[in-house]
Amino acid sequence: MSLSTVRGTLSSLQSCREEIGMTMVLVTDVAIDLAESLGEETNPGIKEMEAMILECAKLDREINCFVDIVQQVTGEVTSQQPEAMFSLSATVKERFTERTALLSDAELQKHQKVVAFRDGIKNTLNQGNEETAENMEELDEDIAVTQTQVIFTCPLTQVDMVNPMKNKECNHHYDEGAILAMIKARHSQKKNCRCPVVGCGNTDVKQSDLIPDQILRRKIQSKKTSGNRT
Repeated sequence: MSLSTVRGTLSSLQSCREEIGMTMVLVTDVAIDLAESLGEETNPGIKEMEAMILECAKLDREINCFVDIVQQVTGEVTSQQPEAMFSLSATVKERFTERTALLSDAELQKHQKVVAFRDGIKNTLNQGNEETAENMEELDEDIAVTQTQVIFTCPLTQVDMVNPMKNKECNHHYDEGAILAMIKARHSQKKNCRCPVVGCGNTDVKQSDLIPDQILRRKIQSKKTSGNRT
């Protein structure tokens, strides 16, 4: 097995992870639609989709673990004799088995998209209850526009977010690509990433603190669709 073959396989696995991520987003969207129409969290359909999300999270974790181990092992091989390539497969298998044996299902509950799924369902049901319990007052058009800009606009790009991410520490939102690029740039300088929202005291934004906000993403898409129709 050559290193070029290994790199090609890793690239395919990374693409597979992206497909899994997209699947989880779609499943979450369907579950939110179901929660909106039925107004109950215990619906069997929603529970089945939650189980699907957990299975996807488990597969995503295993692929990520495998890719990490392969990268470690190939890095060691390149600094050794070429003969080490013959034991590459066995070494990867051994370390993967050891690593996965330490993993627990409880850790899956913290997976970014599992958290996003549950938050999406919870927020949808809470919004439905609020609208049922209260008579929502009509907002002045100018105020509504201002609030929409504040909610939908990324503080980094200053345009509507495509994939809004909520910071669970300070509750601010950013577009995924913009905030991840900022975190990477700051870390490359050996510095922490400060929340870009003016006045926020969060001086250390981490990728692990970011959760996809499916509800907000749907609202932004709805706004865009409505704008295209007018």
